[in-house]
Amino acid sequence: MQENAAKAIQDTYPDDFAWCYGCGRLNEDGHHFRTSWEGERTVTIYTPEQKHMGIPGFVYGGLIASLIDCHGTSSAALTLHRKNGHEIGDGAEPPRFVTATLNVEFLKPTPQDVPLKVLGTVEEIHPKRWKVHSEVFAGDTLCARGEVVAVVMPSTFITK
Repeated sequence: MQENAAKAIQDTYPDDFAWCYGCGRLNEDGHHFRTSWEGERTVTIYTPEQKHMGIPGFVYGGLIASLIDCHGTSSAALTLHRKNGHEIGDGAEPPRFVTATLNVEFLKPTPQDVPLKVLGTVEEIHPKRWKVHSEVFAGDTLCARGEVVAVVMPSTFITK
């Protein structure tokens, strides 16, 4: 399983918006989640580190929630970017999203030291509001699923 997508939406975010703890490429202490396309679904692959342990042998649920959260907002950005006629790396700046709601359902304990694969399906609710359904797998085991309602980042988030 390839952990690093060749092209990820996070690679194209302007520096001012690349600081998220989950997916910001410029946050030295962050997770650096990377989201791209796998067919018509979105995908993020990430291997938790030992420091992401909940109990020995299993991943802390907060990391799973963070993974679903960032995968959701990034998936919404990918989808709207494509709807606008663009693909990752074509020079066009992608839209940025923030989380309106996050729901996570933990189905099975998530094992440590296994690459996690998040697959997302995106639906448009409104031109500025998107719902992303995500499933988190450890190998073939569905460990968690979640739903993010993501909204286009409001201008009040821009500090310049």
